[in-house]
Amino acid sequence: MRRNRQYDYNPRYYDDKGKGNPYKLEPKFDKYRSTLSNQRGLKNKISNALEDTRREGDRTLKIRMVVILAILVFIFLFIIDFDLTIFFF
Repeated sequence: MRRNRQYDYNPRYYDDKGKGNPYKLEPKFDKYRSTLSNQRGLKNKISNALEDTRREGDRTLKIRMVVILAILVFIFLFIIDFDLTIFFF
């Protein structure tokens, strides 16, 4: 009787240390995101939100975001013909 052939197949990106599935694709920054954890309950959600506010970010990014937001608000107010003189004394 004839035996079946056996192949020694190793996937290209196989982790032979046994950590996780070799076929699972994960986004690059998933391990740094705090919103991916499965949180149940209002207390856990609020405590995680407070921890996120305590975490410091890039200061230049925050300043840039505020400037861009202010410019967009002024452009919107100009388009709707809002009287901008109330902001200046």
